Amino acid sequence: MKIRHVKDGVFTAVDNENVEITTTAPEEGFYWIDADSEDLALLQPLFSLHDLAVEDCLTEEEQRPKIETYDNHYFIVVNSIRFDDEEIFLRSLNIFLGRHYIITVTKQKINELRAVKPILWEQEVSEPDRFLYLLIDLVVDNYFTVSDRIEVKIEKLEEDILMHTKRSHLIEIIGLRSEILWLKKMLGPQKEVINILNKKDLRLIDDQLQKYFSDIYENAVKISENFETFRELMGNLREAYQSSIANRANEIMRVFTAITTIFIPLTLITGIYGMNFDNMPELHWKYSYYVVIGIMVVLGAGMYYLFRKRDWI
Repeated sequence: MKIRHVKDGVFTAVDNENVEITTTAPEEGFYWIDADSEDLALLQPLFSLHDLAVEDCLTEEEQRPKIETYDNHYFIVVNSIRFDDEEIFLRSLNIFLGRHYIITVTKQKINELRAVKPILWEQEVSEPDRFLYLLIDLVVDNYFTVSDRIEVKIEKLEEDILMHTKRSHLIEIIGLRSEILWLKKMLGPQKEVINILNKKDLRLIDDQLQKYFSDIYENAVKISENFETFRELMGNLREAYQSSIANRANEIMRVFTAITTIFIPLTLITGIYGMNFDNMPELHWKYSYYVVIGIMVVLGAGMYYLFRKRDWI
């Protein structure tokens, strides 16, 4: 657990042993407590955190984004996103917002918590509600970064399918499509949380600041629309894969058909001279074998040239 007193964007560390002083509002600024789930046993009685909110932080199940208002604090859950080119991860960021403090509780490292520090200093932040705004803004902006990377991955996958289709492409399509559908499902509740922060009368958030959440909400809507577009693109990719496989099969069948067609007249010639009739004068000619072989070679080469000229093989 890390405790910081934040005033004008400047951090002053507070010793964990003095955590009790954070229950009293400082003369200026606010307290930011960056904790993990184990620290809640100490923090809950100090800040009268609601049992249900603490239970949500401790549960191993995946939490949906939500906002719950209690007498002296708000409990907000948003999902941070991460994409490592193989799999998309959502990590819950649990936030307790009070009048003079903000508590962030995470089970894994959240990049946005590190990225928000220089922004607090640059904007000389001294209020916990503004800290909340900047943090959620970073979380939503990161979705755009992941969205761009997913778009690049889809374009590359489409190019690979058109150039050289592999069976592994179908596995990639199915995996990426399922993750996109899962993300789109999770984006709905997160969008509603931001909309509540924008519209609902919340006494712990300044009225002037609350209006800024509308920009974050618009970004959340754009992200949701992007993932809806990705879902449709994945459907198109699957159709392109199936079409490419069908075309590849047709190409193979066309080659086999052309080869079979070339060998039909050759088989006819060998069939004729494979008959055991006595009255076949050319069989006794000295050069008949070479003539027949020559005719077969010329006939096969001629048909191959004709098929190539017409782009049949």
